[in-house]
Amino acid sequence: MKLVVGLGNPGKKYERTRHNVGWWVVDHLADVWRFEGWRRDGDSLIADGRIGGTRARLLKPQTFMNLSGGALRPYLRRETFHASTDLLILVDEVALPLGTWRFRPSGSPGGHNGLKSVEGAVGSQEYARLRVGIKPVEPEREIGDLSDFVLDNMGKAEREVIEGLYPAIRGRVEEWGQAGSTGSTGSMGSTTRGR
Repeated sequence: MKLVVGLGNPGKKYERTRHNVGWWVVDHLADVWRFEGWRRDGDSLIADGRIGGTRARLLKPQTFMNLSGGALRPYLRRETFHASTDLLILVDEVALPLGTWRFRPSGSPGGHNGLKSVEGAVGSQEYARLRVGIKPVEPEREIGDLSDFVLDNMGKAEREVIEGLYPAIRGRVEEWGQAGSTGSTGSMGSTTRGR
């Protein structure tokens, strides 16, 4: 089974914040793939279905971002689950410009607390991650305090840019999901700008 995890923070006050971009993407995937409705499972919300012919589960941890890895523990105990081939994390990335995204099969957390928590749970950097850029593209706009920036609501225009990336991101996730046990897919290190 492939596990696609969107990172975010629970609660209404966070649902429109930049830090919840991972949740937005898995909500979109659940909708277009017509997965079963979201249901509670331990510390997560899950939706089950298939990516092509492959069983898949979408997961939204209901812990705060810096504790996201805890939601993976039940999967990591399964003998048939291998993070290096079966786990994909969807997450916001302040180092990437808005309108871009990057897929990597492994790598460091790069300062992202959610990815640090995932790495701590997995015990390795060998898991796939797809980062969605949230960095302002206007040269005069400064991020300021990073925590305030990622926990601030995203404006309508920015949100539309993110939503414009959904088809390309969905295609990349589908490619990953159908890659088989080797996890090999094309253009793993690519950064793609939205059109």
